[in-house]
Amino acid sequence: MRHQRVQKKFGRSMEHRQALMKSLVTNLILADSIKTTLPKAKQARKDAERIVTVARKGGLAARRLAASRLQQPKAVQKLFDKIVPQMEGRNGGYTRILKLGTRKGDAAEMCILQWVTAPEAAAPAETAAEAPKTEEPAK
Repeated sequence: MRHQRVQKKFGRSMEHRQALMKSLVTNLILADSIKTTLPKAKQARKDAERIVTVARKGGLAARRLAASRLQQPKAVQKLFDKIVPQMEGRNGGYTRILKLGTRKGDAAEMCILQWVTAPEAAAPAETAAEAPKTEEPAK
């Protein structure tokens, strides 16, 4: 019985499933969004949220733990340098899932998994766009 087991098996062995999730999270960090099936995105979201929570602690131990869970050193560097500063002030909810509908070949439900950007970063761009333009008086 699978009491209190929340991870899906995806019809794969444990090693294959772990490699799949590492790959999805690494690609999410490097590309900022990935297109995948809904069940895979839901599991990858859990892993991505955990890795950002670990990375927010900072320090060498957190960096080594993130490096052990990600496949590429570039992903670790981007996680600590770009993604974690964007997530300052957020207590979880670092990713979003946008549903796309079903895939034509096998009717699998597809979605996009992406980072939720910090609202502070989007606010200055919005205020600049909303600012009324002053017209010069006609001469």
